[in-house]
Order: sequence, then C-alpha cells, then structure tokens
Amino acid sequence: MSDATADAPVDETAEPKKASKLPLLIGLVLALAGGGGGFYAAWSGLLPFGGSAASKEADHGAPAEADGGSHANAHDSDAPMPDARVAFVELPQLIISMGRTSDMHHLRFQASLEVAPDHAGEVETLKPRVIDVLNSYLRALRPADIEAPGALIRIRGQMLRRIQLVAGEDRVRDLLVMEFVLN
Repeated sequence: MSDATADAPVDETAEPKKASKLPLLIGLVLALAGGGGGFYAAWSGLLPFGGSAASKEADHGAPAEADGGSHANAHDSDAPMPDARVAFVELPQLIISMGRTSDMHHLRFQASLEVAPDHAGEVETLKPRVIDVLNSYLRALRPADIEAPGALIRIRGQMLRRIQLVAGEDRVRDLLVMEFVLN
C-alpha cells in the first residue's frame, strides 16, 4: 500500500493553491464596524468624552453652535463665574528636614486652602490638624519623590486628599501651593 502512494504520478502543471482572502475581508468588515460603533458611542454621549451637541448644550447651558461660530457663552468677561464665592485660609510656612541622605537639606512649603465662605471659620479652627497632616506627609517624602518629573502635581493631589479627610471633602475645595522650594 505504501508503494502505491509513493509511485503516484505528480502533476507538475497544476497551479499551487491560493491562500483564501476570506479572513482578511472578515477582519476588515469587523474593524470598520467597530470603528463606526465607537464613533457613534462617543458622538452620541454614551462615553464621557465626545462631541455631541446635546452634551455641549448641557455643559454650557445654551444650544451648541453647529458651525463652530460664536464661542461667547463661557468666555465673556461679563459672564459670571459658575461659583465665584470662595475664601482662602492661609497656612503658615513649613520647613521640613529632608534627612542626611539628601544633598538638599530642607523643603520650604507654603500653601493656601480654597474653601467655601460658609466653612472658612471651621477650617480655620482645624488648621493645627491640617498642618500636622502636611508635616507628616512631607516628612515621609524622599528626595527622589520630590525631584521626579510631575512630582508637584502628584504631591499636591496627595496633600489635598489628606486635608479633605481631616477637614471634610465639602469644606476644602483646593490646595494652592504658594511656595515649594528644596534647598
């Protein structure tokens, strides 16, 4: 039996089999359908980012311009700010020792807290706790944490979160860094 298959004549004039293009066509159709579906989801507002006229109208309180004409709704100088009532609680300057392992020996830090005017007195009374939290956090930092790119943004976010835990999230809106000097 093995002799019969080995002795079968080979047709050398037959053309080789061509690869099927069906998987390529199916992939192309699925890619186009996925791209179209993603565009529709973003455009219709199903995703948090996108360019639907309904989401622009909800954001600005006025109908969105389809032709991109006037952008006067949020950028006028006479338009009131959305929540212009703020108060600031000044924090005293903190000087933090960075330890012996650093070429820079001290961190000088000063900030202000942006609070609602109704809560300014309450936050003022909690200032010793806020300073304690800031001292503890800044003292735990290593020099490499401070020297890293984008470090101030990350550190500011960490400090704001800790302050909001001490004072209350609804009381402290933002932490404004006035001075952040390593010397």
